[in-house]
Amino acid sequence: EYIRSYYFNKMEVIRFSSSVGKYVGFTELGVKNAEAWNNIPSILSAMRAQKETYCVNHVQNKYAAVLTKS
Repeated sequence: EYIRSYYFNKMEVIRFSSSVGKYVGFTELGVKNAEAWNNIPSILSAMRAQKETYCVNHVQNKYAAVLTKS
């Protein structure tokens, strides 16, 4: 799962989660930004592609590294 969170004053304002597939806001400003960002298909497709970039391509390397050290 890929999660990208945005914080302000140590409080989570907005989060993108690959399992949900869209932005979710936790404050008034975060909710407004989430609604705006969720209505732009290019932003959502770019964030969904981040899962492929960071997670799927590297999980086997990280998993193998952990197993060799145990």
